Amino acid sequence: MISGAQAMVQCLKEQGVPVVFGYPGATIAPFYDKLLGSGIRHVLTRTEQGAGHAASGYARLSGSPGVCISTSGPGATNLFTAIATAYSDSIPLVAITGQVATWQLGRDVFQEVDTTGAVEPFTKYTYLVKSADDIGRVFREAFHIASTGRKGPVLIDVPVDVQQAMTEFVYPESVSIRGYKPRTQGHPLQVRKVAEAIRTAQRPLICGGGGIFLSEAQELVGRLCEQTGIPVVSTLMGVGLMPQEHPLYFGMLGQSGTKTANTAIRESDLLILVGARVGDRAITRPDKLQSHATIVHIDIDSAEIGKNVGTTIPLVGDVTQVVEQLLALEPVSDCKPWQERLGEMKKQESEARQSRPAPKSGVEPSAFVRALCKKLPENAVYVADVGQNQIWSAKNFCGSGRFLTTGGMGTMGYSIPAALGAKLAAFDRMTIAVCGDGSFQMSMNELATMCQHDIPIKVIILRNGKLGMVREIQSRAYGGREIAVELSGSPDFGKIAEAYGIAHASVERPEELEAALEQMLQNDSAFLLECAVDPEEGTA
Repeated sequence: MISGAQAMVQCLKEQGVPVVFGYPGATIAPFYDKLLGSGIRHVLTRTEQGAGHAASGYARLSGSPGVCISTSGPGATNLFTAIATAYSDSIPLVAITGQVATWQLGRDVFQEVDTTGAVEPFTKYTYLVKSADDIGRVFREAFHIASTGRKGPVLIDVPVDVQQAMTEFVYPESVSIRGYKPRTQGHPLQVRKVAEAIRTAQRPLICGGGGIFLSEAQELVGRLCEQTGIPVVSTLMGVGLMPQEHPLYFGMLGQSGTKTANTAIRESDLLILVGARVGDRAITRPDKLQSHATIVHIDIDSAEIGKNVGTTIPLVGDVTQVVEQLLALEPVSDCKPWQERLGEMKKQESEARQSRPAPKSGVEPSAFVRALCKKLPENAVYVADVGQNQIWSAKNFCGSGRFLTTGGMGTMGYSIPAALGAKLAAFDRMTIAVCGDGSFQMSMNELATMCQHDIPIKVIILRNGKLGMVREIQSRAYGGREIAVELSGSPDFGKIAEAYGIAHASVERPEELEAALEQMLQNDSAFLLECAVDPEEGTA
């Protein structure tokens, strides 16, 4: 017989979990007590939200569910934003929360909140464990659900008395959940319809999303494009699918995307959506698109197909398996004139960008991102936050490594904790977190996590003294009347770095950029680089 808490730890060991991220409290204390000496590394973040984002970054680099932990009440509610962020981006997480004792449930006792009820809209599944005998089955199912089908967060809420109860521990060898059988193989008839549509289209286009990375299908999708010659654009979550300079890649689409990508979407006669939800930030007028184009939608989640864009040929299945099926049919396309037209537009757009006048002050952010990417190692991990820094990063990322950001929820403060988790999943890869001065101040407390656990990531602040994206919205849609976007009162970021014992540098003028980047990249430890950007700089 072992305690429920010991059983919970044993479940993590059975799943091969090497590291977890969390913040302890009274109702999760029995579990933490058994975690001590278990061999599983625990990373104490400075907020529960940081733990959730760190688990997300870990999951995205490792391919395995990330594990985050909190206590009940405010600990759990602090974790909710990270869970919702992971849900929107389809990131596999297993969130473990402590809960008040079973006999106290519903009495509004200290630090009680209906955790499973509150997170139900933005989790893939939730469990409230009422018996220690269920722990093995519940954990086995939770990891299976989080990592299969459309991936996402699963929450396990464990009352403190269940953690303390004794049980005969059994960990199931397999999982069988009635009604949960994700379809991974595409229907052969639908796959043949897609191959035929490719053959007859004059202006075919592939739009790749984050589902390609979740399925680890980047190489296969690239092979499909190169064998058929079909041009490619990406959503925000699909950035990095192909190198920026690839002749068949035409950039990110959407409100903040490239002119070439948006023109390609509008003029295509066959649009193949691959692992992409294409929400309102990607395609604002789907009705216009539906009127003239054949639309193929490939997605593991049938509920996503047709949600935002009417679909002509729906194709449910895992991207890897569906693209393999499609390649086996050896589809052909004759779209050379279409390729050449888009290529000419891409060239003109690039020339126009390079001829833009220099900003009034600071460093031009697009030039900064391109200069940074050129110096990064091939397998570097670039984590962008939310705001103008995200758009500048996404439009100009030209590295050959991995690009991470949050696209669905757009949660400010994501980059630093997510980079911490990503670094622990792939410690040999240089990991960079790029944020604005607004988003940095939402998670700068995680610098302490970097120091305590010796996780050497590089943090870059694109500092313009404003909430730049909101300022742009107010400029465009509200007559330029700016309210609540000034960040005066911000600290001296260099002194913040000094306080944590982190090396730092600052760039105020373009001519200082090269030396500062070299200084940062040659430093093996954590580093903070601050770069001044003109407050009026936009993302267009």
